[in-house]
Amino acid sequence: MAQLKVTQIRSAIGTKPNQRQTLRSLGLKRINDSVVQEDRPEIRGMVATVPHLVAVEEIGRATGEKER
Repeated sequence: MAQLKVTQIRSAIGTKPNQRQTLRSLGLKRINDSVVQEDRPEIRGMVATVPHLVAVEEIGRATGEKER
């Protein structure tokens, strides 16, 4: 399954509480923090809530990985 690398690029200071909670739910705590999440609709929805605070990069499957 594809994955998303989510990186926080801007500060959450001054943002709405739900946006700060979304960053925490994604696992981001500070600027330049990166996390790798599965590419699922739930994660895409969280990223859509804070597009101005994060950068998203799609990571494909590893070449040797077999599909189950």
